[in-house]
Amino acid sequence: MSLAESLEFWAAEAAAVEGDPQRAVELALSIGEVAPRPGSGTTPALFDLLRALGRADLTAARVVEAHLDARAILAEAGHEPRAGTWGVFAAEGPGVRLDALESNGRLRLSGTKPWCSMAALLDHALVTAHTAEGHRRLFEVDLRAEGVEVRRGEWIALGLQGVPSGAVDFDEVVASPVGADDWYLDRPGFAWGGIGVAACWLGGAEGLAQRLLSGAKSTNREPDQIALMHLGAVDAGLFAARVALNDAGHRIDDGRADASEGRMLAARVRIVVATVVDDVLRRVAHSLGPAPLALEAEHARRVADLELYVRQHHAERDEASLGRRILAEESAR
Repeated sequence: MSLAESLEFWAAEAAAVEGDPQRAVELALSIGEVAPRPGSGTTPALFDLLRALGRADLTAARVVEAHLDARAILAEAGHEPRAGTWGVFAAEGPGVRLDALESNGRLRLSGTKPWCSMAALLDHALVTAHTAEGHRRLFEVDLRAEGVEVRRGEWIALGLQGVPSGAVDFDEVVASPVGADDWYLDRPGFAWGGIGVAACWLGGAEGLAQRLLSGAKSTNREPDQIALMHLGAVDAGLFAARVALNDAGHRIDDGRADASEGRMLAARVRIVVATVVDDVLRRVAHSLGPAPLALEAEHARRVADLELYVRQHHAERDEASLGRRILAEESAR
């Protein structure tokens, strides 16, 4: 099967998910064994795959991306992933904390981890926790183990309704370390995974662009200058974002995205893609008006999903962080 045929096949499988989380989990299991891994020489193909999934269904993209990221992290650490579905829970939040402490000769996790997407439906997760020595370390956890309690009813979002990302409580849950202290954040793949998320955002925006184009083609009257302006601007923005994403994939494969170079690359690409996505959301809304949002379930769901998903980008704060990084590097020369 050619790359184009493969992308078409997986996009069709993703479209069949239609926001259903169980279907998304089944898709993740199917695709996990065959998807390219970042840094393997086929990273642009991985980003194309994630774009295709996002273009078809953002619930599918959200679940599959996390599953693939977990498998890539385990491979980077030299671990063989156990069978089943995987997530990555590495976020921190105010007022909650997860600690890893030794008890009875085993490392055990206790506390609360926020933003644990799909925890109730997944088999395993890679989870960051604080060690007694003051570091953050990554651990492999069985989400079906005794002491794991997924909080219910916290997720009230209209977007990504099938991908609840609430808190999980851990009570002395046995965990296996993955990598050394602080390895999770320091490894090259951390930046690469962030670019993979941006590929999903971009796919979602491409899906909206398809609706914008179909609207322009099917109207009973010739599109006016405003409609044509939005169509052209969306096309140009998406083209620029695809170029940035493809270039990032080649830089990763060529060894030009390690250490500080990788972190800088991820920051730039995510800002470029998120800016384009925000612009596409705005232009599609302005061009199409309220009817598709009110009367077309697929379009309304895609807009809600993408608006929430892209907010993983921290907008102006990420721009400021990039500016600080640029200034620090210039000062060090």
